[in-house]
Amino acid sequence: MERSIDLARPAWTPDPQHVKSTLMYRFAALASERSGRTLEDYDSLWRWSVEQRESFWSALWDFCGLKGSRGERVLLDGDRMPGAHWFPDATLNFAENLLNGGLGPDSVAVIFWGEDKVRRELSHRELRSHVAWMAAALRAQGVKKGDRVAAIMPNMPEALIALLAATSIGAIFTSTSPDFGVQGVLDRLGQIEPRVLFAVDGYWYNGKSIDCMAKLRDIVERLPSLELVVLTRYLDSTADSGSIRHGRLYEDFIAPYTSVEDIVFERLPFEHPVYILYTSGTTGIPKAIIHGAGGMLLQHMKEQQLHCDLRPGDRYFYFTTLGWAVWNILLSALASRATVVMYDGSPFVREGRILFDLAAAEGITHFGTSAKFIDATAKAGLRPRDTHDLSKLRVMLSTGSPLVPERYDYVYQAIKPDLQLSSMSGGTDICASFVIGAPTLPVWSGEIQCRALGMAVDVFDEAGRPVSGRKGELVCTRAFPSIPVGFWNDPDGRRLRGTYFERFANVWWHGDFCEVTSHGGMIIHGRSDTTLNPGGVRIGTAEIYRQVEKLPEILESLAIGQQWQNDVRVILFVRLAPGAVLDEALTDRIKKAIRDNTTSRHVPARVVAVTDIPRTKSGKLVELAVRAAVHGDPVRNTEALANPEALDQFRNRAELQS
Repeated sequence: MERSIDLARPAWTPDPQHVKSTLMYRFAALASERSGRTLEDYDSLWRWSVEQRESFWSALWDFCGLKGSRGERVLLDGDRMPGAHWFPDATLNFAENLLNGGLGPDSVAVIFWGEDKVRRELSHRELRSHVAWMAAALRAQGVKKGDRVAAIMPNMPEALIALLAATSIGAIFTSTSPDFGVQGVLDRLGQIEPRVLFAVDGYWYNGKSIDCMAKLRDIVERLPSLELVVLTRYLDSTADSGSIRHGRLYEDFIAPYTSVEDIVFERLPFEHPVYILYTSGTTGIPKAIIHGAGGMLLQHMKEQQLHCDLRPGDRYFYFTTLGWAVWNILLSALASRATVVMYDGSPFVREGRILFDLAAAEGITHFGTSAKFIDATAKAGLRPRDTHDLSKLRVMLSTGSPLVPERYDYVYQAIKPDLQLSSMSGGTDICASFVIGAPTLPVWSGEIQCRALGMAVDVFDEAGRPVSGRKGELVCTRAFPSIPVGFWNDPDGRRLRGTYFERFANVWWHGDFCEVTSHGGMIIHGRSDTTLNPGGVRIGTAEIYRQVEKLPEILESLAIGQQWQNDVRVILFVRLAPGAVLDEALTDRIKKAIRDNTTSRHVPARVVAVTDIPRTKSGKLVELAVRAAVHGDPVRNTEALANPEALDQFRNRAELQS
């Protein structure tokens, strides 16, 4: 039985002596000295960071030690969004900042686990050598600044090497996961016309080997822009690249260049494109978002060093694939001289213990995962604090969806009582966070700790007026360095403006339904476009999920608003635990839990059992796709889903016709 949560006091409070040793504390001292102001607490530091943006981002550049030439100007047209330009005179190279040698050339740069079958590590010296060889090979192939280099790979060192080699030249890197279907890959890579593709012969998942060769051949034949495909043997040491158009084995491609000893880094403008990332694509063809190198470096180093207290020699892990922006954030930990810990495979092998096995064996200091993983671990009854040595773990990171208060309680009771549990929210759109944790602040159950430094986050009502003490739209009212450079194939910026800046003029509208708490934190109630509206009252779906998923019979749930009799009624779908039955008694308990802990408007008109709920490749439930299926509307891009067959359970349900 779950312990009741005391919301009147923090779930965790940092030790005052530890606070004074944090990088956040040190940065606040630097900022106080430079500004002539006493920035004695987080709120005053945050306010200075958004009011004096040029001073803040300049101080951050110096504090984090970016390599490059900063130039004189910090911000041009800072009152325009989009249209502001950061560090317009600066030049730098993204890969050069990641390949900084760590704690020394023989210190560990990368640790890799391939499910429970493979373990490898690379020193900083070895990583730099591999990148030098690959960069030389790509240059000999004719790859140059602005070319697109793509990867369809697991989360493994060869993918990191490809990224660093490409960006050292000034090429633009883009990636997706090998579990995407053919059309899902083409919907993404087909837009940006890559010259080079890195791929694997297959991968492991949940103990099974999954061959990718036939799918890869199909993809390559349908990407006419490709001039080279570099194949890594992962499953089969005898895999042959000869059947793939322009195919070369990884080891054969770099063989002529293994005597190359160093890398020529192209110093490029601050906003030079480094990544192309993709929206989930569940409502249409994915948008191809172009991110600039300087913005990525500053945002990621800020979040990792200041908000997560990541230090040289720490070991930073995030469970992710190459189809999620978290992968790009993970790799940036190298810029802070930390070790990157990579894992490829199912997070639930070894009876759900493998990620904690990894954390204990490798001494992980920063453990990143999704709220759904924490929920699944809790429901499986795991207590890693009793079975694993997690003494090195200082920070646990959670993203992907809101983390409900009960799961904060679970983390502190069953995983580790003394750590910073940092829930965060941002997105692929900015490849960073709007709201995040801080090692100097207490953690309150159910709340994200704070608004990120340098991010002028506010909450607006539907008319664009700031609101306090109630729910509204998450916005950012001032420009920041990781606003996308643009969308691919959007030369006049019309689609970019329409996506983020049309709702409120000169303000970034993010599409989250949220509220600022009395502690200065943030609660995310769900996406604005999936907010329920029965009787004209806006309800965040996360408020319903929190109550329903407390029940042991419910593994997960999804709520939508169904158009009904000139109004909207709430429909709740539930996936049941083994042996559970959705009878009248359980339905009544579900409704009572919702009514007692929220309002009568949150109570669903119908509760319907399903055996699966559709989700994206990164594990996010797709409420919009389910809503479309229920209403008989087409779901336009099922290739974006990990389990598109699940949608069939939501079409033509008899329970929803009366």
